[in-house]
This record gives sequence, structure tokens and C-alpha cells, in this order.
Amino acid sequence: MGGTDDLRIGWGEARRAGAHRSPEGGLLDVLGVAALALDAQGHIVLWSPQAERLLGYSAQEALGQFAARVLVAEEHFELVLRLFGEVMRSGEAWSGVFPVQHKDGTTRLLEFRNMRLQDDRGEFYALGLAADGEVLRRVERDLALSVGLVDQSPIGLAVLGDDLRYLAANAALERMDGMSAAGHLGRRVGEALPFLDSEGIEAAMREVLASGVPQVSHQVVGRSPADPGTDRAWSVSLYRLDDSGGRVLGIAVSLIDVTDRYRAGAEAERARQHLALIADASVRIGTTLDLEQTARELAEVTVPQLADVAAVDVLDSVLKGRPGSTEGPLLIQALAVVAARPTPVVAAADPPGHAAHYGADRLVTRCVRTASPVREPYLDAEKLGRIARDARSAALLAEAGAHSYLAVPLIARGEVLGAVDLIRTDNPLPFTAQDEALAGDLAARAAIAIDNARLYRQQQETALTLQRSMLPRNHHHPEDLDVVSRYRPAASRYEVGGDWFDVIGLRGGRTALVVGDVMGSGINAATTMGRLRTATQTLSRLGLEPGEVLRHLDEITADLDPWFATCVYVVYDPDAGLCRLSTAGHLPPVLIPEGGAPVLLDLPAGVPLGVGGVPFSDVTVPIGPGDRLVLYTDGLVETRDDDIDSRLETLLTLLRTPDPSLDATCDRLLRELRDPDDHDDVALLMARVRT
Repeated sequence: MGGTDDLRIGWGEARRAGAHRSPEGGLLDVLGVAALALDAQGHIVLWSPQAERLLGYSAQEALGQFAARVLVAEEHFELVLRLFGEVMRSGEAWSGVFPVQHKDGTTRLLEFRNMRLQDDRGEFYALGLAADGEVLRRVERDLALSVGLVDQSPIGLAVLGDDLRYLAANAALERMDGMSAAGHLGRRVGEALPFLDSEGIEAAMREVLASGVPQVSHQVVGRSPADPGTDRAWSVSLYRLDDSGGRVLGIAVSLIDVTDRYRAGAEAERARQHLALIADASVRIGTTLDLEQTARELAEVTVPQLADVAAVDVLDSVLKGRPGSTEGPLLIQALAVVAARPTPVVAAADPPGHAAHYGADRLVTRCVRTASPVREPYLDAEKLGRIARDARSAALLAEAGAHSYLAVPLIARGEVLGAVDLIRTDNPLPFTAQDEALAGDLAARAAIAIDNARLYRQQQETALTLQRSMLPRNHHHPEDLDVVSRYRPAASRYEVGGDWFDVIGLRGGRTALVVGDVMGSGINAATTMGRLRTATQTLSRLGLEPGEVLRHLDEITADLDPWFATCVYVVYDPDAGLCRLSTAGHLPPVLIPEGGAPVLLDLPAGVPLGVGGVPFSDVTVPIGPGDRLVLYTDGLVETRDDDIDSRLETLLTLLRTPDPSLDATCDRLLRELRDPDDHDDVALLMARVRT
């Protein structure tokens, strides 16, 4: 062909010119394209190694041979000569499938492309490029399949180079991303999709590039320009692309939109959390009949799972047990305020135990009046003013970042008790209809517990009022005794029992000192205590001995079944300088002789009143000027954890220390011996013989 030497460019020169060697195993190698050249007479003048592999003839065997005789069967001889002549004469290329003989005698259908060439001396040659037709058809089918899958697949597909920039994107990905394929090209993930965690995605891509291990079906949640206002979810798979020679070409990415599945899963998770919170509330709310604690338990259940700050408010009229007005402002008392962390919202809320007038424009007022939830997903300055009690509180809410509000009514037995107020500050999501339903369920369950606690409080306050009305306010003041007394209800006045004391003047200048304890608590115990106290006063004035008084009280108590009571009855006779005592299952009194050590009086304990059929004995004890006598109920000394003997010894130890007055001694005993949370009331009576 002439001039071949000046075509021999070394690889070093090609590399300097910017050329790159293709790796073995490329597409041309897969096709096995063979090249051969014929002179104008049809003799073979060039024969490539691929031609040798395709047709079996070596270059030494093929060069110089008349191509038609070597490669074409006899029956196709005239046809191939005519085609050769047309190409050489017209210069137009010919392509098609032609049967060619292999050296082994078999015939193969090859895909041919023939064209005329001219060298620098004006001579013509025919260049033939040939490939195995079956191989070519397979590659074409694979290519068509790949193109069809990529273009028509509902799965988003993309190819990124090893620099992690887009090289290609299919139509499905265009729809997912809201960006054309051309818009993707050359961009990184973060540039094309700024709403996604691009750093995490690119880190995964680099890992796949380095290891070659695919990462399949990783869920990614975010937003795309196609739908910037909605969170969507995709299942993302990453594969490294290598050519047949092992060279890394880049990353193939497939994305499947799994938003529906993601939302269904999120909904199922919300439902699970809903049930878990309801179950938690069932266990935690209503553990006691204390109203404030029950309200606090409700608030604590909602924080922080449902809200960042929760308040429980109850109508003051409900607490007082009287009908409330539906007109004008509502008088509402805060029972509990709970926050997930220290926040100005707590300062903006009404403090627990404080009753405040809520205007008709307040959102919580609307909730209580309509007995319906009030939900404000987004708060502005106007709405903050309708939540807060004043402008300062509204400013505190704004400072804390309060952005969403929900109030649900507390309804029990058909009556609206109050409302639960919920505020979000740290949780960025607004309250939803699902949150409203959950809060409503919690409020409905808690309202019964709150109402029970409210009714119990009213009952206990009634019992306390009843008991105090029955205790002596201005008891008898004997001439020869200094007497002081104390009564303390249990558990800060809400566990009213049946403890009582009395000082009764008798004929002949004598004085009866009585301390008793009706077992149980509540209105019934207080009522029984009042009946026994009245009976004791009546029996005392009959001049009966202490044991006889207790016997009659025992008969009376037996008629009050199933009530029982303990009692210590003491009669002081100043002329004789004696005390006659009798007990019915009661703890022994303490005698403190003037200048001596306190001692527990050794009395027959007897049985409690109400047992019946057991006599009561009297004991006579001398008592002189300055001597003191201490009568008390078991609430002063008994505890759940300590032995009664050790507690009585503690009482004696405390009484060994003198005080300036009987009042000071009573106060010190209550302070040292009694826990304010004790679930038993205390009656304490001290008497000192005047000198």
C-alpha cells in the first residue's frame, strides 16, 4: 500500500500526544472484528490477527492469495466478483451478511463491511471488516435489551464516573429527581439533590468503588426538586462498573421509589408507639388517689413522647364540687406542669395550685367550653397571645420556640373536668390529627383517674371537716391540770382517720382524759369516732370506773360492726393524788415523774373495742405535782419498717429532754417522730399536775 513506515507511531509518541491504550477485552475484542485488504485484482495484501482467528488462515497462508478462491464457495464465486467489482468501480461501500469458508471447510455467516481505499499514489484497494454474525447478533440483542431496560424501566438508573459525577440518567430518574438527564450530567449528587444526605451517599459510593462489593437496598429518605415539600423514600443500590478487562469505569446506581412502603411503615410505627404510650399510661396514671400526683402522672406520660411541655388544668368549680358558669371567664386551677427540659414555657404557665381566670378568647377556654380538642399546628404572635395569660408569658413562649399547640378536654362521667395543654418547642414537627387522637385517648383514660382522685379528695376533706367538728375545740380546763393536745391528719390531711381525744370534767373535781383510735379512715371512721366520743362523754358523767366505761363502749362499738377501736381512759383524782386507768388494745401511756425518767405504764392491754365479751381492768397509779402524763395514738410511733418496741424507746428518749412547755414537747414529738407522708393520723394529749 506504500508509505507504511511513516504510519508506525510508537506507543510513547502516542501517549505524549494524549492517546490512551484501550484495555484488552473491549467491545472490538468481544466482536472479534477482522480486517483484510485486497488489491485491485482481488489478491490479499493485508491480513489481521483477528482474521486469522476468525477464518483459520495464517497471514503467510492468506497473503497473495486470490481472495475469492480461498474464502468463497464455488456457487457464490460469480456473486462475490460482481460485488467486488461494483465497490472498486463506484467507490460505494457495501455491507451485509455473506457466507465465508473457514480453513476447516465449514461455512460461516459473517457480517461484512467493504469499502474502497486509495493510497498516495492513486492506487485502489478494497478494505473488508468482518465479524461473526452470531456474535454480532448477540451483542446487538444485549445492547437493545440494555437500552430498552434503561429507557423504559420504572427504576431510576444512573451512571457516575469514578469522580462521582453523573455520566448518564434514565427517564425514570428524571421524573424522580425533577431534573433532565442533561441537567444531571457533570454534577455530583449534592449538586443535583441538595435535600439528601449527599455526604453519606458519596461515602457509600467511594466504598463500593474501592471494594467492588455492591451495596443493595439501602433506604434513603429526603426530598427532591420534583416534590420539595414532601419527604420521600428510595431504595438505593450501588454497583461498581468494570469492563471485561477489569478496569473500573464508575458506579451504577438504581433507585426504587418506596415512599408508600415507607409511609406505611412509619404509620405502623406510630400505631405501635401509640399503643405503647397507652399501655404505659394505663400503668403509670392513677397509682394513687392523690389529685396532684395523678395529674402529674398524666403530664409525665406525654413528655417527651408527645409534647415538650404538658400542663393539666382543672375547673375550680369541679374541685369545689359545685356547678360552674358557662358564661364569662373560667376559673381554672393548674394541677401539674411538666417539661422535658428547663424551658421558659414553665414560667409562662400558671403555677400548680394557682387558680386563674381564663378569658373567653383563650384556646384552653374554647377546649373546655366545647368539650372538643383545639389544635394549632403553627403558632404566630396572635395565637401565642391566646395561649398565654399575658403579654409577658406570650414573650416567654416565643423565646422558648413554642411553635405548635394542642389542647384536649378531660371528660369523666359526662362532665368536663378541665383540659390537657401540650406544646412543642424542641420537636420540629407540628401536631397532627394522629397526635390529637392519641392525646384524646390519653386524656379519656386519665380523666377517670383524675375524677376518682377529685372525688376522693372531696370525701376526705368532708371527713376531715367532720372529724375536726367532732374534736373538742374548747375542752374542759381543770383547775389542777395543765392540758395541751394535738391532732394531725395522715398524709397531709387527705387520709383522715378516726383518732380522737377528749378532756371531760367529772363530779368531785375529777378529770377524765381520753385518747382513742377508730380503725380505718374516711367519713365512716370519722362518724364512728364522733359516736364513740359522744358515748364516752355520756358514760363519763355517770361516775363509772374506767373499766366500766370501756365495757359499755365495747358494746356500743360491737353494734357498729365491722368497726373496731382502741382507747385509753384515765380518771385523775386531785384529792387522792391518783390516776385510775384502763385500756382497750391501746398503746400504754407514758408517766414522767417530776425530776424523774419517763416510764411506760404497765397496764393490761385489753382487747379493742368491738371485740366483745372480754372484761377491762383498772390500774391505779399515784401522780403528784409536776408529774406529766402522755397519751397518744399509734400514728405517733408506729412505722412500716421499725419495731414498735424500738419506737417506744425512742419516744421515752425524746421525753427525757425537758422543754419549756407542754406545747413545745408536743411539737417536738410530732416533728421528731412523725413523717409528714405517714398514712395514719395522730392524736396526742399531755397533762401536767399543777404545783
